[in-house]
Amino acid sequence: MRDHPALPSRRRLLAAAGAAALLSACGEQEPKLRLHGIDLSQRPGFGGDFRLSDPDGRERTLSDFYGRAVLLFFGFTLCPDVCPTALTRAVQIRKLLGADGQRLQVLFVTLDPERDTPQVLRAYTQAFDPSFIGLSGSEQRIAETAKAFRVVYAKVPTGSTYTIDHSALSYVYDARGRLRMALRHEQSAAECVDDIRQIL
Repeated sequence: MRDHPALPSRRRLLAAAGAAALLSACGEQEPKLRLHGIDLSQRPGFGGDFRLSDPDGRERTLSDFYGRAVLLFFGFTLCPDVCPTALTRAVQIRKLLGADGQRLQVLFVTLDPERDTPQVLRAYTQAFDPSFIGLSGSEQRIAETAKAFRVVYAKVPTGSTYTIDHSALSYVYDARGRLRMALRHEQSAAECVDDIRQIL
């Protein structure tokens, strides 16, 4: 059957539908971020979800925090400098965000579950901000989670005890649970706020 000249042909309709779908797909692409940190928006497979326990023993996954941006940091409570600096900056970031600071959840994942008991972890995170949540798990679970984020860490003997050398990026998810960026340790709180506001 031949197409009526006043009506679009089936081929034209299919072509139009394809073009519309393509435009729609293009429209769903995230605008490019202009960051002081590292854009991870186009890094599928990096980070992903996690399954760890909070100090109350509740298993937490990323979906628990949908609707809020999440700032995730790996460290340990006996860290002498990097971790306190990162969490102090996280406090400053929430303050600089003003009312939007309520839309940012800070999570601290311990790399030292042997010494960071739930009680220790709770006291440590709440000393910075009562809303901060510490997460832990078995050594294997933490190792798997850290590996997903390319976190590098290792125990270093110091006399009769040990410390932990570890990388120091802070990772940020948007409110839909997509990993969007890593904040460099040397970024100022104001620079971090510039970055985070782009995905709030």
